[in-house]
Amino acid sequence: MRDIVLIVGLGVFLSACSGGGTDPDGNDPPPVSSAATVLAANDLGMHCIDSEFSIFSILPPYNIVNAQVVRRDGSGRPYLADHTEVRVTFDAVADPAGSVNSFSLGKTNFWQYAGALFGMTLPAGEGLTGVYMPREQPYTNGPQPMPYHLQKAVFHAEGIPITPLDDDLESNPYPLLRIAAADAVSGAALGHLDVVVPVSAETDCKTCHKTGAMAASDPGTAWSLSPDLEVQSKINILRLHDAGHQTSLEASQPVLCAGCHYSPALDLAGTGPAGAQIGNPNFSGVMHEFHGGLEANGQPVFPPGATVQETCYQCHPGNVTQCQRGAMKTGGMDCHACHGDMLAVGGSYALLAGGSIDGTNDGNARRPWKDLPRCQSCHTGDALGYLAGSALAADPDWPFRLRQAYRTGDAAASPLLAANKRFAENTNALYRASKGHGGILCEGCHGSTHAVWPNASAAANDNLAAEMLQGHAGPVIECTTCHAPSSLARTTSGPHGLHNVNDSRWYDEGHEEFYENNKNGCKACHGANLTGTPLARVPVARAFSVEGKTFSYARGDMVRCDRCHGMPDL
Repeated sequence: MRDIVLIVGLGVFLSACSGGGTDPDGNDPPPVSSAATVLAANDLGMHCIDSEFSIFSILPPYNIVNAQVVRRDGSGRPYLADHTEVRVTFDAVADPAGSVNSFSLGKTNFWQYAGALFGMTLPAGEGLTGVYMPREQPYTNGPQPMPYHLQKAVFHAEGIPITPLDDDLESNPYPLLRIAAADAVSGAALGHLDVVVPVSAETDCKTCHKTGAMAASDPGTAWSLSPDLEVQSKINILRLHDAGHQTSLEASQPVLCAGCHYSPALDLAGTGPAGAQIGNPNFSGVMHEFHGGLEANGQPVFPPGATVQETCYQCHPGNVTQCQRGAMKTGGMDCHACHGDMLAVGGSYALLAGGSIDGTNDGNARRPWKDLPRCQSCHTGDALGYLAGSALAADPDWPFRLRQAYRTGDAAASPLLAANKRFAENTNALYRASKGHGGILCEGCHGSTHAVWPNASAAANDNLAAEMLQGHAGPVIECTTCHAPSSLARTTSGPHGLHNVNDSRWYDEGHEEFYENNKNGCKACHGANLTGTPLARVPVARAFSVEGKTFSYARGDMVRCDRCHGMPDL
């Protein structure tokens, strides 16, 4: 497929619309290879699985990786290659600490109970969609294929049955898989990328439901005495459910919770509620609304204003495994800043206008896994045009960025829509399903949801993909990730309106003409007074040679006109 032409270096998302020069720290991006660039990411930033499956199951081992391959045509222009040109595989690879995750058998009891839970006869090691871990496929042991999805125009591996234990049975919730591309005809290797395929079994109910704890202390009930606290807690939950809803779940083990309470996460065909699910509230609504409104001794179990450690992380990964671990966490945002509180997530309140992902569910309870916060809900524009008004949690220094994805006082936490679409997702689509510059997946340039680059820990596995692509952590900003050096004309047609990066033809020769022709185009990122904004930060240390003089910028410095020359007329 040669009809997609990339114009300029891949994505920057409120990180650095400026760049160029050499890197004094020796972190110059690697040169464009003559073969291909592989871009890949996990879709959610964290997939959760049950730590055991004998009593009931919420989530099976099921991970997803999407990938794209950028090749260059005879004239050097990059384009997205499809399955007629390339084959893509995933394989296990060791991380810098030596941890490798290549098999799952013996690490979970999922396959012992998969038939009873999902009504499927699964050979040992086979995931729900027929995908195996690389060392467990009985016929093609080793790299596993990633089929091409014609409608989405991506290579994808959906349903990878990976667990959070590595091959030494040590915990590692951020294992790496190597996504490799090869020529479809010759089989010659074209390129590869090592990406985190995150997985956690930290999701549990023990804090409240183990025997003797808050939800299992009634002396009139025979609570479980199992020595396994996970099993004990799960049995206690089934006994509570049977007593409160006149069910017989304890006698029906193992129980699939989504069998009665619909969950889009397990609706692999996307057909909606069916059978016993019809007429019952969805699983997300049940869990969040019930627990969000729960009281003990007349006081809320999860009080308003409580921290995420006291609320979300009582059930979701966070206290040990870092589900949220990317740029948003570094910036001080937490679960509540995007999703609202438990009652909001549970759909207890009607969404305001624009709150549903496609506008069809405004005024109703939010739909789980669908009516979710968007990038544009906080990244509402640029220095010249952004969302303003009452009840917005604007950054005090840079009001084009909000610190909350909904209006203060909106109990439903309805995600905001921005009029300025510079950083918006595709229409009616979430970040994880959106594409930007040249048809590249947003996650291919910015990283996975909940783990958007960079991770504040320099040693984090999440940073490796960006470092492999461009020589440093953070959103992919270097044009040479996909374009041959100096192959681009001077332009501001890059992702989000980005100009050439790492190109002296821009910073030493060409940007004056662009400014004279479109002053607001520069001010959008460099500020109304051209003194810089966070949209004009350099991602790594740079040294610019301008008019015979060298000007050094440290990582994070904002580019302003008078750093290298006098201020132009505004």
